Amino acid sequence: MKRYLFIWLLLLYITSTFAQQSLSTIPSRIISPSINSDGSVTFSLYMPNAKQVSIKGDWLINGSASMQLTNGIWSYQTSTLLPDVYIYTFNVDGVDLIDPSNVYQIRDASTLYSIFMIEGTSHMYGVKDISHGTVSHRWYPSPTLNKQRRLSIYTPPGYESSKKKYPVLYLLHGMGGDEEAWLNLGRVSQILDNLIESGKASPMIVVMSNGNVVQQATPGQDSKGFYMPSFLLPHTMDGEFESSFNDILAFIESNYNVKKNKAGRAIAGLSMGGYHSLYISANNPELFDYIGLFSPAIYPNKGIASTIYEKMDEKLMQQAKQGYKLYWIGIGKDDFLYNDVAKQRNQMNALHMPYIYRETDKGHVWTNWRNYLSEFVTLIFK
Repeated sequence: MKRYLFIWLLLLYITSTFAQQSLSTIPSRIISPSINSDGSVTFSLYMPNAKQVSIKGDWLINGSASMQLTNGIWSYQTSTLLPDVYIYTFNVDGVDLIDPSNVYQIRDASTLYSIFMIEGTSHMYGVKDISHGTVSHRWYPSPTLNKQRRLSIYTPPGYESSKKKYPVLYLLHGMGGDEEAWLNLGRVSQILDNLIESGKASPMIVVMSNGNVVQQATPGQDSKGFYMPSFLLPHTMDGEFESSFNDILAFIESNYNVKKNKAGRAIAGLSMGGYHSLYISANNPELFDYIGLFSPAIYPNKGIASTIYEKMDEKLMQQAKQGYKLYWIGIGKDDFLYNDVAKQRNQMNALHMPYIYRETDKGHVWTNWRNYLSEFVTLIFK
């Protein structure tokens, strides 16, 4: 009996010793990203057997930067970053990975990113201790497309208990996005909450539709179930969404306390959403007093035939004749659509169409679009 007891105690000692040695080789919980007091950010990844690791981030001018290896941990520290929302991924020996130490992740089109935020005193993207609006998802009938489709809708603080009628901003996403893109990447509800609270923006409803007419809703939320998202979808810029837009308008004006006149409607969008906003407003000059084009695509692809895109000089002249209160255009200096926007501005100048133009740094990025939205909503419904 004593012999068995001795063997058992010996095994327990050996197991405990090996366990302690094993644990000693594993670093304590890695903090990544770590936001430093000077506004720089440190990223860390435990990957001791990797040969090469880099980080891709939307603040990096060249797109990516190499990480350095110390005791099995790859690390990288940025310079001081301005208050904003940032996305990034790691690349380990040619394979893109999200940060396993960061629970905050987000999908942009068909790619998953890690995300972090640097806040500032005047920053509009964070959640503050103020009154908040409501975000809901509603299904609406689209007779034009012969399907039920999903909307994301922001209603301002106090909407549910108020009897007054509110103006509406129809806010459209870019290619690869959907009805959740402006909410998740664009921080719409936070921006509106903060600007309404400060008195810089009028209380308004924001309607975010899905501009991909082949979809009912964002991937995973429609009858197709879970499937691999795709950046390029059929019928995204061929006139079908623009032709079906009045289905959205009819649903909102039948189900919400909204102003049903031109002065109570605005339409804006980024990239493909700017393209949709351009053509929807030009084909329906009686509908919107406020139009916003954020880094917009301008011209249809070759081979696209639709009456929506025909006789644009005449349509823009009619839009100018009927009048509007604000036409706002913004684009980054490094945006690949910069030259097309310059041509559109020349056309509008020739037609004597007034507009506000904002030219910013950077390219086709969410940093610009959040900033554009933050300015645009302070100018409408005044």
